[in-house]
Amino acid sequence: MLEPHLGMLRKAITFAMVGVVNALIDAAVFLTAYMYLNASDAALRLLAALVAQCGCMRFETATLVVPNVLSWLIAVSCSYVMNSFITFAAESGRQLRWRAYGTFVASGLLGATANTVALVVAAPVMPILAAKGCAIVAGFVVNFSMSHFVVFRRPRDAAEEAR
Repeated sequence: MLEPHLGMLRKAITFAMVGVVNALIDAAVFLTAYMYLNASDAALRLLAALVAQCGCMRFETATLVVPNVLSWLIAVSCSYVMNSFITFAAESGRQLRWRAYGTFVASGLLGATANTVALVVAAPVMPILAAKGCAIVAGFVVNFSMSHFVVFRRPRDAAEEAR
């Protein structure tokens, strides 16, 4: 009963292990950018001007979103490389391809959205590091689903499609 699901379970575990490395990268870049942004009057003034110009979010939200997007861009690139060589090596042939990277990043936008929404919702009610942890978990669930079912799925062979 468990046998048919072992392959996906192994991939989920490997994806999670790669995810731990990427979570550390994500958190380190986020915290560095967040601390820099909040310690720099010039950066805060620039951000305030951008927020006032676009009117798209509150300033407090922008101080979370900007470092979060930066950390995500770096982490998603690292994640693509590691998952191409480790988790989904059979499906990718351990080859890095711009098209697959583009698909990975595009599908990762859903994970980034889940991550950012969780961060913005959690930050007012808990310490920033705990809120970032919640955000990373939310992003993981979405990212694994998209990677497994969309980005790195095996192409069906002709016999399988004929059925």
